[in-house]
Amino acid sequence: MTENLIGESRRPGRIEVVCGSMFSGKTEELIRRLRRARFAKQHVAIFKPTMDVRYSPSDVVSHDHTALRSIPVHQSDEILKLSGGCDVVGIDEAQFFDNHIVAVCNKLAYQGVRVIIAGLDMDFLGNPFGPMPALMAVADEVTKVHAICVKCGSLAYASHRLVNDKEQVMLGEKQEYEPLCRECFQKALLNDKRNAQSRSLFEK
Repeated sequence: MTENLIGESRRPGRIEVVCGSMFSGKTEELIRRLRRARFAKQHVAIFKPTMDVRYSPSDVVSHDHTALRSIPVHQSDEILKLSGGCDVVGIDEAQFFDNHIVAVCNKLAYQGVRVIIAGLDMDFLGNPFGPMPALMAVADEVTKVHAICVKCGSLAYASHRLVNDKEQVMLGEKQEYEPLCRECFQKALLNDKRNAQSRSLFEK
């Protein structure tokens, strides 16, 4: 790991992406890295999309309720305006931001800022989510973290939606989503398709 080789106070401008399914510890890892940077007396700013109000309208909060004060923003351009003088910028739930966030993160990194991003790499159908693929492509370092599949105990691959809502963006927790491995995820999607067809026939 880079942090074992280079002191926190001497990291150059760079982009680090932490991705994975829901309940995999992405935000927890983001908070851990940001706290280390603060301990090294670096100037840190944390941002999240305003739409994420699940635990708090103003804090970045992990599923185990670890929290850091953040700055909610509507668009990625606001991050540039509000991060002047920062050594480290943290961004949570990056999949919900507009695609311009890639240029924003690149600009910060070229200015010598360490940018740490956390987000879902795939949506509930297993498709690449928002700007995350592009962020992973330009990142200096990508860390994929894993939850545990609730069906078989293997490493989780994706987040399966438990409710009948087809919108790509739907905030939720354990009542709405479950982490599944690749095999269990494919079985769940097939079962969802069969249930949808049954509902359609019933409604007719």
